[in-house]
Amino acid sequence: MPCKLCSKEPVINLTNNNVKLCKHCFVKYFEKKVAKTIFKHKLFTKKDRVGVAVSGGKDSSVCLYVLKKMGYNIEAITIDAAIGNYTKANLENIKKICKDNKIKLHVVSFRKEFGKSLCYMKSVLKEKGQEYSSCMLCGVLKRYLLNKYSKKLKFDYLATGHCLDDGAEVFLMNVFRNDMNLARRQGIKSSDKSYKFVRRVKPLYFMTNNENKKYSEIKGLPVNYGMCPCSADAYRREFRDILEKFEVKHPGVKNNILEFQESMNLKLKEDVKTGVNYCEGCGEPCSGKMCKVCVLLRELKK
Repeated sequence: MPCKLCSKEPVINLTNNNVKLCKHCFVKYFEKKVAKTIFKHKLFTKKDRVGVAVSGGKDSSVCLYVLKKMGYNIEAITIDAAIGNYTKANLENIKKICKDNKIKLHVVSFRKEFGKSLCYMKSVLKEKGQEYSSCMLCGVLKRYLLNKYSKKLKFDYLATGHCLDDGAEVFLMNVFRNDMNLARRQGIKSSDKSYKFVRRVKPLYFMTNNENKKYSEIKGLPVNYGMCPCSADAYRREFRDILEKFEVKHPGVKNNILEFQESMNLKLKEDVKTGVNYCEGCGEPCSGKMCKVCVLLRELKK
């Protein structure tokens, strides 16, 4: 079947509605949908300073590229976890995208901040009887640094490349964990309005993993399509497999999960208050007396 809009040869089949689009029509569809998402959910304006968290993967790279193309006031920020050649290759790709598109880049290093690489911290903690998956440990440390430096750089918002697939997977994981605290903090825009946190936004929230990949290919973005070598034990992979099977049998199920989550967040918004404290160790915001990063660093020093 030809492209639905212009009869040219299609390059992608949009899963949710089984529509085939050619290269030109798909790019227009993609950018229009992202623009609509930003406007409809009031994520940010062109007057705001928006930091874009980039990892070197397709999703965050597409987010960075498309926001720049749309004329938003953005800067890139990446966290170097020092995972060997994987991190080095990603950093080179990020630098190229930023150079080609005249985007200012900020690089924050695990080694500079914590004195150790991710893999070293995990091994030391394991020796001390603390079993943490690489993804859990990396996620905690990265979120901490992204918020810390987004405040220093005076960003109004921090945009991430999380897409529809990511949102559906995370929400399902939180349901299985019975973690309402995390579940309510997910969504297209963080509910934290405290000056302690830079609000997070997800411009690609309703774009699929496949759509992001196709857009990155069409635009020739230098990205790493492979999985992080440290994510082999990721709990999340199981949920990704579950949802992929459901999506094949029931197209649109991932989108339905996100729509449900957004509806739930709206209903909980007035009933749930976020308690935010200052960490006794570093002064960064946290829910308890000490943030998870300081707890981890304390364990490393024992």
